[in-house]
Amino acid sequence: MGRGKIVIRRIDNSTSRQVTFSKRRNGLLKKAKELAILCDAEVGVMIFSSTGKLYDFSSTSMKTIIDRYNKAKEDHHQPGNPTSEVKFWQREAAMLRQQLQSLQENHRQMMGEELSGLNVKELQNLENQLEMSLRGVRMKKGNLIHQENIDLYKKVNLIRQENMELYEKVYGTRDVNEANRIPLLTEDLGMREESHGLGMEQGMSMKQIDLQLSQPQQQNYEPPARTTKLGLRVAKCILMETYSCNQMYKYSSYYLRKLIEGKRNNAN
Repeated sequence: MGRGKIVIRRIDNSTSRQVTFSKRRNGLLKKAKELAILCDAEVGVMIFSSTGKLYDFSSTSMKTIIDRYNKAKEDHHQPGNPTSEVKFWQREAAMLRQQLQSLQENHRQMMGEELSGLNVKELQNLENQLEMSLRGVRMKKGNLIHQENIDLYKKVNLIRQENMELYEKVYGTRDVNEANRIPLLTEDLGMREESHGLGMEQGMSMKQIDLQLSQPQQQNYEPPARTTKLGLRVAKCILMETYSCNQMYKYSSYYLRKLIEGKRNNAN
């Protein structure tokens, strides 16, 4: 069942009256605070209990609100009076000076100065404000660092891509040139053998080396030691002159096979 309608009249029971006063006082002060925050209004509330105890709330300063109230009342009762207008601007300047003083005091307190006049609750509120401000600063700093890291990562990827393209241009061209150079070196090898005329002894040694590599099963054939050494030295010089060391094994069989075919053609 819903609550019945409360009759608005004085509560006779003192205990019930005190309980109702406490509840409604807290509700009124809470609503006044919410109104000041939500609507950016300058609110001042003063409550005196039946025992004469004062309860108040002010969004800025109670004295400032009272002065503003008195000024507004005077302006309302005396419109267009030059003296009243002068007093209005004097009060306005005084109020602005007071607000400036209050802001300066809050600023010094935020900087950790002039804290001797604050109680525990006020210090706790000041600490909460500082923590909120610090969290905001840290969040902003973290966002900036994160954005800088993203930009730096993009720059690194761009530089890496440029390096890869440059590497492909340089080393890709070199690989193509080396591939085109292989048949030329093969022809040059035969031309050197014919033009220089290595002699019968060197020719025999090269033929003996070729036969040994192509027919390893003929173990009973033993070439002379001097001819074998000379042939090995010539073959080694040719291979070292034709290839780089890291490609010697790859192309050695190819050139030896060409030598064997050339020798056989000459023999025929």
